[in-house]
Amino acid sequence: MSDKGGSMDGRTDIVNGSLSSSPEDMSAEEGRETSSGIEVEASDLSLSLTGDDAGAARGRASDSDSSGDKDSDSMDDTGHYSIPEEPRHDEDEEEEEEEEEEEPRARRRAPRKRPPHERDSSDEEQALEDWVASETWALPRPRWRAIPALRQRQLGGCSRFVAQACGARLFVQKFRLQHGLEGHTGCVNTLHFNQRGTRLASGSDDLKVLVWDWLRRRPVLQFDSGHKSNVFQAKFLPNSGDSTLAMCARDGQVRVAELSATQCCRSTKRVAQHKGASHKLALEPDSPCTFLSAGEDAVVFTIDLRQDRPASKLVVTKEKEKKVGLYTIFVNPANTSQFAVGGRDQFVRIYDQRKIDENENNGVLKKFCPHHLVNCESKANITCLVYSHDGSELLASYNDEDIYLFDSSHSDGAQYTRRYKGHRNNATVKGVNFYGPKSEFVVSGSDCGHIFLWEKSSCQIVQFMEGDKGGVVNCLEGGGSPSLCT
Repeated sequence: MSDKGGSMDGRTDIVNGSLSSSPEDMSAEEGRETSSGIEVEASDLSLSLTGDDAGAARGRASDSDSSGDKDSDSMDDTGHYSIPEEPRHDEDEEEEEEEEEEEPRARRRAPRKRPPHERDSSDEEQALEDWVASETWALPRPRWRAIPALRQRQLGGCSRFVAQACGARLFVQKFRLQHGLEGHTGCVNTLHFNQRGTRLASGSDDLKVLVWDWLRRRPVLQFDSGHKSNVFQAKFLPNSGDSTLAMCARDGQVRVAELSATQCCRSTKRVAQHKGASHKLALEPDSPCTFLSAGEDAVVFTIDLRQDRPASKLVVTKEKEKKVGLYTIFVNPANTSQFAVGGRDQFVRIYDQRKIDENENNGVLKKFCPHHLVNCESKANITCLVYSHDGSELLASYNDEDIYLFDSSHSDGAQYTRRYKGHRNNATVKGVNFYGPKSEFVVSGSDCGHIFLWEKSSCQIVQFMEGDKGGVVNCLEGGGSPSLCT
């Protein structure tokens, strides 16, 4: 509480019609007596002032016997209680002496120290900021500038204007929510754009798959997936004219949906069956017939839709003799014979389909892992991994840990090259992805419902925005235009 004549030390309480200040040096027994000896009573209202406030009180204090048109308990225009004053000339000299004694005491009063818990909280925040800032580099200068690029496009000298703009930090920092698409009644676990970026497939816990014309904000097709439990992934097969969707789910089935040109689903059929949940599919670039699946049973299937029996077991992922359940799989776009898997341990494993020999190193070509996690007691899982656009880099997101970037050309056991911090990956099997035509950015969801975008080379967060108001952001997909779907 503050007033023109001075400031009150301590806090002000209004209890049972009383307004009183209670400084730290006032005991409960001195509740009605101040250090200056001033005591004012007005009906049931008692106002006690300490220190320099006594001088301000002299101009407003009144006797309880005074009566007037204005109620002494009423509030003035400022919202403060006002008490008319009755002059007390006989005590002026005594009050002045007490004020002179009080002033040195007020000056000697040290500023209130922060409680220990506040200091601890501040120290923890500073330590967290220091930790997030570690292993980061200065942001590089922007390689793309709008005005020169527009000028070159007008002159016909910039054929890749859109692609370059999509990878520009300027556009990423201007990301804003465009609109929401409502159609599912359960958690959405998967999103995938077709090759042209004009259609978006989504799968959900409601067992349905929707195909969206996302620019017009409406679904063009909705069908039952045929799965018996949560749909974890639904992807358009490349070069299929958007007529074939591959799906996998918690029930372990891998199914294929055949779509017609009349915007309906002709049929869905099962092409493989895992003995545990199947979380991810890996498409081979430019192949409309073949893809891979991975499951929590540690098995990787290769599926060729041209065969009578489409699925064949490619490898069983093991660490020594123990099977490792898989959460994620991705094919190297620059060398489709190679693929990477991750799951219920800390290792990224890379296989070559031409060289798999389970009697030699369990068929693994090479493994990557952050060195501090190799012998870590806490169990680290890989929830998602992806290759960059040219296959030169591999990104892995760890449960209860950070996101790590590896150089896929490095030898077995090589350390990570970049580390991305700040998000939270605990509640679900969370995805991670590159963004930009040349994989200029790293994007991930978080348990807090926000979307994180890091500049890849500097590891600095360049965009942080709300992705979900009431839940976790699991999956993120970039389209052909400067857009991002979550």
